[in-house]
Amino acid sequence: MNKDIEKVLISEEEISSRCRLLASELEMNYKDLEEPLLIVGLLKGSVPFMAELMKRFTIPCEIDFMKVSSYVGTKSVGDVKINKDLDHTCDGKCVLIVEDIIDTGKTIKAVKQMFYNKGAKDVKIVALLDKPEGRQVDIEADYVGFTIPNEFVVGYGLDYDQKYRNLPYVGVLSPSVYTK
Repeated sequence: MNKDIEKVLISEEEISSRCRLLASELEMNYKDLEEPLLIVGLLKGSVPFMAELMKRFTIPCEIDFMKVSSYVGTKSVGDVKINKDLDHTCDGKCVLIVEDIIDTGKTIKAVKQMFYNKGAKDVKIVALLDKPEGRQVDIEADYVGFTIPNEFVVGYGLDYDQKYRNLPYVGVLSPSVYTK
């Protein structure tokens, strides 16, 4: 897999260090909640990032997952499809959406609105990666690990054709892999 990577954009050490800082910031901002924070990971890409953050929390929290899709190959098609909804209610809860990357913003904007429609009291977004050059809608994460250029990246949960998720870093995938 490493041979398909043009360059490492963010190292494993950089990710770990940034996750520690994000977790501290999140802890401070949610420390006075009267009920557990509902942390929702967007499957599948958010799993490594969510695990890295959660293991550092001392605040009460619940976890759940949603699986949504809007990509075909390397392009966002804009239609957000829910493949797996929450198992529990978010009515009246503070929700923290954990996302691997915000690119066009269409998916995360739709998901955030879904939570408000389901009765969430507050909805915040934490994203490992933000790619503002790709943005097509007005949405920003409340917490961002790294801002990256408009390149196709894989690793640390991000995939191409279900491959590369297990790389411990974020790297730029060689175009020769996906332009065959």
